[in-house]
Amino acid sequence: MLTNKKITSPVIVIVATALFLVTVANRSFLYQVFHQLPDLSANSLFFFSSIFWVLGSLIILLISFLSIFLGLRTACVTLMVLSAPLAYATAAYGIVFDKSMIVNFLETDTHEAMSYINSFAIFIVVVSGILPAWVLIRFYAPQAYRKEVLSGLKLTAVSLLSVLLIGSFYYKDYAAFFRNHHELTRYVTPVSFIDASIKVAKQHIYQRNTPLETLDPAPHINPDAMGVESLTVIVVGETARADHFQLLGYPRETNPELADSNLAMATDITSCGTATAVSVPCMFSRLDRSEYSHYGAAKQENVLDIIQKAGYEVYWIDNNSSCKGVCKRVNQTTVEHTDPTVCEQGTCYDDVLITALKEYISLSKASHAVIVLHMMGSHGPTYFQRYPDSFRKFTPDCAQSDIQHCSEEALINTYDNTIAYTDHVLAGIIRVLENSHIEQTQMLYVSDHGESLGESGLYLHGFPYALAPEAQTTVPLLYWRNTPTLAQNHCAEHNRDLYSHDNIYDTLLGATSVSSTTYKPERDMLAQCLGYQTVSVGQR
Repeated sequence: MLTNKKITSPVIVIVATALFLVTVANRSFLYQVFHQLPDLSANSLFFFSSIFWVLGSLIILLISFLSIFLGLRTACVTLMVLSAPLAYATAAYGIVFDKSMIVNFLETDTHEAMSYINSFAIFIVVVSGILPAWVLIRFYAPQAYRKEVLSGLKLTAVSLLSVLLIGSFYYKDYAAFFRNHHELTRYVTPVSFIDASIKVAKQHIYQRNTPLETLDPAPHINPDAMGVESLTVIVVGETARADHFQLLGYPRETNPELADSNLAMATDITSCGTATAVSVPCMFSRLDRSEYSHYGAAKQENVLDIIQKAGYEVYWIDNNSSCKGVCKRVNQTTVEHTDPTVCEQGTCYDDVLITALKEYISLSKASHAVIVLHMMGSHGPTYFQRYPDSFRKFTPDCAQSDIQHCSEEALINTYDNTIAYTDHVLAGIIRVLENSHIEQTQMLYVSDHGESLGESGLYLHGFPYALAPEAQTTVPLLYWRNTPTLAQNHCAEHNRDLYSHDNIYDTLLGATSVSSTTYKPERDMLAQCLGYQTVSVGQR
């Protein structure tokens, strides 16, 4: 039976909230730290124990700071409710909320966000966030603002003094441990999320009025290509990892149709990022991965701008969440979710992109065109919604979004079904190009990033790049062209040891015969195997 007695001490509320957030919301952080301890000696265990107090002191400081603006009860409730879904995402999928993940989160549409919600996730968030917050609201009687703030300041002072005391004993241990494992600080909930969000907001405010940087004022189509009608289709894949492509050595038959499509190149390359919001803008940007930033790329022209300026008609057709700003200055459309035979539950199977390509070819009068098709591909966690029943080739599959509760076999079967369906769609695009009236056609397919399927306890994608497994950073690249002489060349010899998303910009300029001062011939993956002269493409 619930009592009506109220808690009136701000100190008890602050300490209780901090203790709760340390033990519940930061369970993944503490787990990671424990498993990185050099040994289980008494010194290491005392060091690990001290982390509880240091982390608690950090959260007490955060609560005290927020209390100044929100009041104590609101501050504690906000942190509890915010931490619950963050902690669940980290514990269940291995997601780390750094700057790139915040950008990815902000650019996620409603349907994509809803795909992560399931009954188990709701239960965990309610138990670890909403219910404790309700208890706090129910039993704490807010005190005078001055009393709450002073209590917070006193606790902060005591906490900081105790941290200094701990530092006097373990400074060398902390310095060495977190210097070698700095990435673990990204697991601290909700501090890392708040810190990354503030940094993203500051960047946005600082750069929102920055004018677009012109990279090349006058690119043009190479004169030798002007008299040839051409269509280039760029297919941006979603969440496809290279090691699940039959064409790249996977033992399962996940590419039966493409195997008969006379591809000029099938290789694995490294991605620019581990999330769509990073990889898609990066692969079309002149910036390399080492220098890429979301706002740096947004304030300058990308390769689609250059190709359009040269005289191509450029069109982006999206069956995913968005183009992440890449198509801001070119023609763009999103497929309509109206056909019940290929669209359900708010998404469409990628077959709609084949239909859209056919419609474009029948209606367009452009002599030179570039079409970008943005696939839904293998987007998780609802992999089972990415292919129709006729493509349930590998069974049993995992027909649920809380994929961490599926067997390894079922999860891999489901994912492989998405790759087999991608194979079908790409082969269909090639057939459309083969049967078109256009003299020169070509297709370049490349995935934005890969995916973890439970290896080392990681699921989905978006892990910090420096720590991300190859499953998230190694992606397939396929190239097809309707020129028969390609069989005599050596495109297929290229591999990820040589190329990455950094090469997409120059490869697209070369493949479309666009002459631009931004072109770097040594970055063009197709230059040697296609046999065109890079000097005539890149200089004028």
